[in-house]
Amino acid sequence: DIDHLNLRVQKELVEWLNWLKADIGFDGWRFDFAKGYSADVAKIYIDRSEPSFAVAEIWTSLAYGGDGKPNLNQDQHRQELVNWVDKVGGKGPATTFDFTTKGILNVAVEGELWRLRGTDGKAPGMIGWWPAKAVTFVDNHDTGSTQHMWPFPSDRVMQGYAYILTHPGTPCIFYDHFFDWGLREEIDRLVSVRTRHGIHSESKLQIIEADADLYLAEIDDKVIVKLGPRYDVGNLIPGGFKVAAHGNDYAVW
Repeated sequence: DIDHLNLRVQKELVEWLNWLKADIGFDGWRFDFAKGYSADVAKIYIDRSEPSFAVAEIWTSLAYGGDGKPNLNQDQHRQELVNWVDKVGGKGPATTFDFTTKGILNVAVEGELWRLRGTDGKAPGMIGWWPAKAVTFVDNHDTGSTQHMWPFPSDRVMQGYAYILTHPGTPCIFYDHFFDWGLREEIDRLVSVRTRHGIHSESKLQIIEADADLYLAEIDDKVIVKLGPRYDVGNLIPGGFKVAAHGNDYAVW
């Protein structure tokens, strides 16, 4: 165990971070198991090393109902993520992984896409509240891969990427999916749509429909994404939009 309250520990870790930055060339930090020490301590490391980007892993359980599925309202869960960023410094480079979005997406793509519109009409994860500070993901080395602790439904992974790569927040792509699962071309197409249309962490999200078998949203008045098996949505797509990417139960115009 590391005693992060020990001033010598803090000093030596800050020196190490600055060495990684100046001599090795790293310019961002990932704070593993950030629940293991206070946000005040993380703030010390960030303020004294000045990375261009920092992201914290704050993985806590969602609120579940009697049916074993997440409650529709996950405000307490995403508030914990927001609180961490607030304490570390909302104007600085600190962000958190959007575990709220991950957990809701896991269940939503299994025929419950209505979950992707929160009670306030916005996205139900951290991206609905503070997208500039939310790092979205489908799986990581803990949730997926060999550890398999909270995996995304394997046959619906591309629906997850269609969501995070068209939505606000800062999306990240899991190595396994990109290099080992044969999804590189599909993911690349979605990345190019995001890049070409300048979708960014604070892009404007308008949720058009969120039903069991259909989620439809427009981003920055430039991109429309559809998740779910419902095929006939032509009447909901404004004129002038053309399909730019599509796959199993998703499409992007």
